[in-house]
Amino acid sequence: MEVFYAGLFGVAAILAAVLEYGNRAGRNAPGNSTREFTIFRNNYLLVYSLMMAGDWLQGPYVYALYQYYGFERGDIGKLFIAGFGSSMVFGTIVGSLADKHGRKRAALTYCICYGVGCFTKHFNNFWVLAAGRVLCGIATSLLFSAFESWLVAEHFKRGYAADWLGNTFSQAVFLGNGLMAIMSGLVAHTLVETVAWGPVAPFDAAAVVLAVGGVIIATSWSENYGDASGDSSAVEGFKKAGALIWREPKIALLGAMQSLFEGSMYTFVFLWTPALSPQGERIPHGMIFACFMVSSMVGSAVAGKLLANNSKFKVERYMQLVFGLSACCLFVPVLYHQTSTKDVAPGAEEAGGITFDGKVQLVAFCLFEVLVGIFWPSMMTMRSAYVPEEMRSTIINFFRIPLNLFVCVVLYNVSSFPLATMFGMCSLFLLVCLACQRQFASVVHQEQAGSHFDEDGHPSLEAGAAKGVEFAKLPAEEGGGAAAGIVSPSQLATA
Repeated sequence: MEVFYAGLFGVAAILAAVLEYGNRAGRNAPGNSTREFTIFRNNYLLVYSLMMAGDWLQGPYVYALYQYYGFERGDIGKLFIAGFGSSMVFGTIVGSLADKHGRKRAALTYCICYGVGCFTKHFNNFWVLAAGRVLCGIATSLLFSAFESWLVAEHFKRGYAADWLGNTFSQAVFLGNGLMAIMSGLVAHTLVETVAWGPVAPFDAAAVVLAVGGVIIATSWSENYGDASGDSSAVEGFKKAGALIWREPKIALLGAMQSLFEGSMYTFVFLWTPALSPQGERIPHGMIFACFMVSSMVGSAVAGKLLANNSKFKVERYMQLVFGLSACCLFVPVLYHQTSTKDVAPGAEEAGGITFDGKVQLVAFCLFEVLVGIFWPSMMTMRSAYVPEEMRSTIINFFRIPLNLFVCVVLYNVSSFPLATMFGMCSLFLLVCLACQRQFASVVHQEQAGSHFDEDGHPSLEAGAAKGVEFAKLPAEEGGGAAAGIVSPSQLATA
């Protein structure tokens, strides 16, 4: 293993550990939590980590399993598109039903759908595998909406301070999107390569993890709802969400940022391998993936400090810097892929395969992952402050429609455009995110008296209660949200 990779991983790991240790000390300080809240938070973090582990265990070997079964690249592409298309259509509908039928039920549905999807991996049949991808697409929509919606509703229902949510989100991203990703990759590699149980073994392990998480959800979570009115259908829910987005520009701005950033992120996932090895150089994919994930952990730990109770940073302000730096990071490959061919540096094969150009891009990609780690908990925090409770899952899934459509288009055309063009497009999208965030910050500043941020610009339970959070928890016909004449907590959509 080249020293470069180990050094990159080591520096990021030390940074993540030091930052998270500091965050832990702050979370345990008097006034920042209670014993009951700590138990509640740890239960959610355990469940969320298991759910993410069930997802991460499958990731490294989905493509490899399809290759093992003998499918051609075109058929494999169709299977991937089936998953994203399912998430766009069926997953959006099922995810939105969580508001009406309960977030706990939606979380259990996630476990069942993903578990059955894992079971289909035992069959070397295109249509069975396609059905499994449809189920996994539905599960993905539930993963990125139902769990967050349950947490926010339960957090406020139990009367905990809104300021504590940011740290819960940063911990969830640190553990679920970082630590679980690394550990799951190691476990999957061990099952396939060391124990030699074959490429289907990680999917069986994922099903077991999901079953354990499902049992914990069933026995320890209480149910909560958004719009529980009996005469409301999924179509009506989407109509209400669309009308609210149309009336409230801040929702559209935040939804646009969410879709564009995630679209750029998924495009990066598809393209980082050819960017680092344009001539087919030998690179350690597993170690690079670990570098990305530990970099994301650094970002989530940084977000923990930015979102801390005593932080002076405003989320709508520092996110402008996050989007701007993200655009710069993904523009780096444009500088190195202007031509269609590049010479491999002498001795590249012996040195691990990566060239000097590749090393520069890898550092930029790791910095981008740091920014991704900041993005997730920050956006979750803004959603918890702005998205109305009765339509939280519906609005979150509403903006997954353009996201999944974009991903399907990219997957279908990923080989049709040069790398420089694709990364340039991502940078442009992130600059649009920056413009949207600047506009959003301006609107928030102008409407500060009507928002439920405190005077420092942080989500505040007390300020919210005084300025409209309680209205946001009521259906519109009962005087809540926009019907009450308040620029109600109704901004942001996500994945």
